[in-house]
Order: sequence, then structure tokens, then C-alpha cells
Amino acid sequence: MLRVAEHVELTDTGRQRRANEDAFFARSPLFAVADGMGGAQAGEVASRTAVDVLAEGLPEGESVEQRLAAAVQRANERIHALSVADEQRAGMGTTLTVAHVGDGVVTIAHVGDSRCYRWSDGRLERLTSDHSLVEELVRQGRLSRREAEEHPQRSIITRALGPEGRVRPDATTVPARGGETLLLCSDGLTSMVGDDEIAGALAGAPQLADAARALVDRANAAGGRDNITVVLVRLEEVGGERDGLDEAPTRVGDAALHAADVRAALARDEEAPARVASPPTAAPSPERPVAGMTPSPDRSAAGGRAPRPATAARAPRRRRGRLGLGVLVALGMAVIVGSSAVFAIQAVFFVSPAADGFVTVYRGVPYRLAGVDLYQPVYTSGVSTGQLTPAQRTVVSSNELRSREDADDYVRQLELGSLGR
Repeated sequence: MLRVAEHVELTDTGRQRRANEDAFFARSPLFAVADGMGGAQAGEVASRTAVDVLAEGLPEGESVEQRLAAAVQRANERIHALSVADEQRAGMGTTLTVAHVGDGVVTIAHVGDSRCYRWSDGRLERLTSDHSLVEELVRQGRLSRREAEEHPQRSIITRALGPEGRVRPDATTVPARGGETLLLCSDGLTSMVGDDEIAGALAGAPQLADAARALVDRANAAGGRDNITVVLVRLEEVGGERDGLDEAPTRVGDAALHAADVRAALARDEEAPARVASPPTAAPSPERPVAGMTPSPDRSAAGGRAPRPATAARAPRRRRGRLGLGVLVALGMAVIVGSSAVFAIQAVFFVSPAADGFVTVYRGVPYRLAGVDLYQPVYTSGVSTGQLTPAQRTVVSSNELRSREDADDYVRQLELGSLGR
């Protein structure tokens, strides 16, 4: 599976600007560069607002592309509201290029002329297309790529966050593999340094930090007319498929006050009609993240202890009588347990990897009773188990019961890479 092995960020005011209006975001698996525009430090406000929105976590969505696009839209709305509320910030805006590292893919959302490149096998590939006047002229065949690099209006962008109430980001997903390096940068780099020179800097640097410094130094040496920001992300493959989920004691968060009822009903004691089986060897389906429930071999069908041998003349009748009474008791217990457990199941959540390897929030408890799942998925993140550290994978696989707020917060921190290793 793919994960971020290393990332380095560097920003510089340049040689001709008084302030730095660039901003960046770097919390694995999410990385971004924003280049603000507007007077009276409004550009700095716009770019900072964009990355602050990313720090809040990605909105829910069916795909990472949709979630990134929704985050970009949310940032746009917030920047636009600030510009409307303050005359000094009227018309402010920012570019935004965001990359999310997933399982074998990188998903990119993009507005403006900041860029995302991929460096792989000695080759530099641009993964974004500028929303700029000269780029549009190139697409129309009215300018060559070389003419565009020297065009006096190459810094005029046609799309940005903030000026309008709605914005349409480009979103795409590309395959990725270990050994590749992503470069996100503002146009303070690309307006000063051509792609060939960028490739040369990446090829000649032994470490990511050296490459970042070389890129910024080359942009400044060429004139440094704008703020320069670079984010470098090195990818690596980690071996192994998703491990089976180990059976572990279930712990209850403070907000899950009724979970003890469920634990008591499902505990393996003298009155329980079933016990938790060992985890299956095959990966379970996304709807079944944990082991099922199977009859205990040392219990009778009634749920009590196996009857003791009796005398030959009376044994059949006594066993039949005890069995009938046991069935009635078990049914009564099931009704009582079921009515109390249903409230607990709705009140608790747990975090677990789904069969496809992505960390998922489930409502309920990690058990199956009488063929019925006591849980259902409510949110699937963009974080695969291959991106987690061993310690994080242990936590995710423990199926600890949590409140919804706690489960959401934990997954959000995984998405933003803000948890310790």
C-alpha cells in the first residue's frame, strides 16, 4: 500500500515583495499550496483562510474527489463572505492546489495557477492545468508553450477562490506508486524557473530538504519577483495486506452510557447463548468488519449448562422438561436484552478498517448476533490502513466503542495526519 514517507515545505517572500501572501498545508495524507492576491494584506487573509478550512477536515462525500471539491467550495464561500464584509478586502482571492495521497492513487483539486507536479524515474510531469489567460491561449492554439512562458500577461488568472460566491475546481485522480515525489508550488517558482530547471534541481538533490532549498534559490536567482512556496512529498510502498481484526476487550467512551448493557448481554458467561468466534482468516466484507457469533460447543441449545445424566427411567422426561423451560427462559432473556440493547447500539460507534482497507466509522457494536449485524457503516474516510503506523493500526483494529463525536474526531485527525506516530 502507498503512504507518505517524507514531506518538506519551504516558503520565501522573494526579492521584490514586502510580504509573503502564500500559505501551505502539510498534514499527511493532505497537502496544499495557496497563493493569495489582493491589497492591504487581503491576499494573506485569503490564502490563510483556505488552509484553515482544510485544517478543519474534509467534508463527507462518496469519493475523495467530491470531498476535496466540497472543501474547496467551502473555502471559497468563506473567503467571499470576508471580502464582502470588509471594503479593504473587496475582491481578494487565492489560488489553491490540494493533493490527497490515497491507496495507490493521488487525488488533486485545483483552482488558479499554483501547480502540482510528479517526479518519477527522472521525469517531471505536470498534473494540473493553469487557470490563466495565457494557458487558455495555449489551449486555443494561439500561443506556443514557449511564448506563454515569456508572455507579459502570464500572471493573469481566470479562476480563483473568493471573487465569486461559487467556484468550479478541477478534480482528478491519478495512479501513484512508491518512489515518486509530488511537488506542489506557487507560481513564484514556475514564473521564474522552467520545468527543465525544476527537473534538474530535483535530480541533483540528495534529500527533499536540499531539493526544496535548491528550487527556492533558483527562483530568487532568476529575479524572485513573487513569493515562492514549494511542498515536496515522497511516496513509498509498505508491504502486507490488511490484517485480520484481533479480538480485543471492548471499552466504552464516556458518552456511550448504555454500552454496558450490550457488553453484558454479549459477554461469554454462564447465561450467554453464544460466544464471539475467532476472527475469520479471510478479509470480511465492508459491512462485516468483525467476527460473527457462533453457538458455543459446551452449552445446550437452551443457553444453560448441559444437563447432568439422570436415572434411566426418568431421564428422558426430565431432560425434555428442562429443555422446554430453558427455551422459554432464553426467549425471555433475548426479548429483554434486545429491547435494552437497541438503544445502546444507536448510542455508540467504533472505528475499524473495511475490507477495502479504508478506515470507517461504524454505528453500533462490533458483533453479529443470530446472523444479524449489530453495526452499520456511517462514514468511510480516505485513509487506508497502509498509510497508518503500527500503533495507529492497533488502535483502529481494537474496535473501541466511542461517541460519534470522538469517532469523527479520531478519523479526522488520521486524515489530517495530526496524530503522533
